[in-house]
Amino acid sequence: MNQLGPVTIDAAPVTDGPLPFALWPAQPRVALGDLGAEPPLPGIVGDLQQSLHGFAQKVMRPIGIELDRLTAEQVVDRGSRLWEFRRGFAELGIDMATLASFDQTELPYVFSVLFEELGWGDSGLAISAGVAMFPHYMAAKFGNDFVARTYPESLVGCWGITEPDRGSDSIDPTRSAAHGLGKPNKPNCVARIGDGKIVINGQKSAWVSNGPIAELCILYCAAETGSGFDPARGAVVVVPLNAPGVSKGKPLEKLGQRPLPQGEIFFNDVTLDIDHLLVAPEDYVKGVYAIHSEANALMGSVFAGCGRAAYELALDYAHERKQGGVPIIRHQDVQRRLFHMARRVEISRALARRVTAFNMNNPLPALQAAMFSKTTSTQHAFEVASDALQMFGGNGLTLEYPVEKILRDARASLIEDGCNEIIAIKGGGMLADPDRLPAL
Repeated sequence: MNQLGPVTIDAAPVTDGPLPFALWPAQPRVALGDLGAEPPLPGIVGDLQQSLHGFAQKVMRPIGIELDRLTAEQVVDRGSRLWEFRRGFAELGIDMATLASFDQTELPYVFSVLFEELGWGDSGLAISAGVAMFPHYMAAKFGNDFVARTYPESLVGCWGITEPDRGSDSIDPTRSAAHGLGKPNKPNCVARIGDGKIVINGQKSAWVSNGPIAELCILYCAAETGSGFDPARGAVVVVPLNAPGVSKGKPLEKLGQRPLPQGEIFFNDVTLDIDHLLVAPEDYVKGVYAIHSEANALMGSVFAGCGRAAYELALDYAHERKQGGVPIIRHQDVQRRLFHMARRVEISRALARRVTAFNMNNPLPALQAAMFSKTTSTQHAFEVASDALQMFGGNGLTLEYPVEKILRDARASLIEDGCNEIIAIKGGGMLADPDRLPAL
């Protein structure tokens, strides 16, 4: 699979660098490859990309389409093909040890290529695969080896942060995006920490990705203090979901990303040893910053892939569908629309790669940069999918073609992991330089 299409001179492909101008063909043209205007990937990353693309094409996409048409209960049933996807993904061998084997120049490519290809296959399943790794991945980021020593990576993970009364507030513990006159809603889930134990009571909302199938949760919740609720002081706890007192609600029926199981988790005097505490209350703001940086970067890559899928379907259809006696790609407005679709995909991919490389190599990740990527890729994916459906015309509205599903999946992305409006407010505040502002 080529990253860049070869230039052909006298039927002989030339791919080893720029050609002298004298050897250019009379009408120069380069066919962009599967990853657009992407320079060749480092060797092992290129091999990984090809394997991932094959998995996304042959396994993810057909399974995603099938799961999309089931009820939420049927999706999580042990007889559904969701578990076939889980087994197939496990066979790819992408685990903590594998990720640790890449050097710092390769790892950003691996991360962004991995989730772009998975997002190309099915964005809901891609998010499921990513979130399943979060308990182990984030524990390693926090420098905590308890999770790795205690729980196998084969357990399905989830991230529990949003609550019925605390949606966007959950990712804004410093209240930088809150109205000045507002007061934080009371938490729905609280951890009491003391005497070497953690006791958890309350619930997480129906939007916990992987919630209905998860076996291990990285839980973000309020910490009980004597002075009332302080949103900047919470707890990050790893919770085995077979612990006494844990129960789950029904899987959520929703518009898009239906292959991604989501649902409530309830905690009734769930008692754990203090070793399960990954981030203490005094470091909670840092803990939220860390996982939000990772989650938004993941979303940037997933929805670069989602937008690319919609664009490629439209490009293929434009070559096949005839109106006015010619394939519709001969019509100028179709060409114009395809150009802007391709441009948006290129921007999303480039920004996702750039932000991932920066955050993985900088002393601290830049959350606002991850927000750039998340909001750009999700907005572009929705716009590209909408244009793709318009190009398909009436066919795009039918279940016979996958473009309507991609549109629904992309629409959901504008809300998840922090709705884009709140992210923009919070991210905009992070652009301010406190040294250049008067003290409040």
